[in-house]
Amino acid sequence: MNGVVSRNSRYVSLTLYAIAWVVVVAPLAALIFHTSPRAISRAIRQPNGFSPIEVSLLASLIALALIVSLGTPLAYGLARHKVPFSGIIRFTLQVSVLLPPLVVGLLLVYLLGPYSFLGHLISQIHLSATNTFLAVVIAELYESIPYYLLGAEAGFRSVDPSLEQAAGLLGDSPRQVLYRITIPLASPQLASSLAFAWARSLGAFGAVIVVAYNPHNLPMQIYLSLQDQGLAQSFAYAMLFILVALPVPLIAYSWSARRLKFLGDFDSRGGTQLGTDWGFRRILW
Repeated sequence: MNGVVSRNSRYVSLTLYAIAWVVVVAPLAALIFHTSPRAISRAIRQPNGFSPIEVSLLASLIALALIVSLGTPLAYGLARHKVPFSGIIRFTLQVSVLLPPLVVGLLLVYLLGPYSFLGHLISQIHLSATNTFLAVVIAELYESIPYYLLGAEAGFRSVDPSLEQAAGLLGDSPRQVLYRITIPLASPQLASSLAFAWARSLGAFGAVIVVAYNPHNLPMQIYLSLQDQGLAQSFAYAMLFILVALPVPLIAYSWSARRLKFLGDFDSRGGTQLGTDWGFRRILW
């Protein structure tokens, strides 16, 4: 009887998994089915057809570099309670995630627009935070940085402080502990957060359409193609978006999975008991 129930439960689970997979994959399958390589080639060859790809890639790479360089120390400080008013910072990050991207764009215009105090200061160095490439970078940065910070903080928080303390007792400096113990152990979560931030940055639209209608990034080009040329042309740019965006999450996921497997295997061999051993710190990378 128990065997029958177990078998039925397995069938039900597999059916639910299949339905969920179809629901998730169906839109992507429809896009692939309705988009031909000729349509993609035609979209790129039209005047300024490649420009949205260049704008999106360059702006997202700059935003991602700023997110990692500024966000990683802040996430570590939040995880280790080394940042004043950490509770307020976490609250503001969560509010930023909850805000619709369009509202984020309106707030950026209010904060950095040409008639604001900061906008006036920026204009003094002959720059503008509206309808420029700089505006695209800022909009993408504000749309994506909360996701990286919250994920990176969770990654740092998951590291056992006793391992850091043991490394310190063995003579490592705080910087050595950070690079030999903390970051390697938190790296799977950091990689996943980075991939999510990349996707959010490259796919930024709500804030971008408010503060940077020009130059067009890929999401903006998809929207304009749908308005001006119809569904077929927008599908071509949507497929280009996937081709551009997909490599980073795939690499991050693959690397994160290997790191998790390695750390799991090491822990199963007694790695947590060897946390004070000098060799433990050497093999984490």
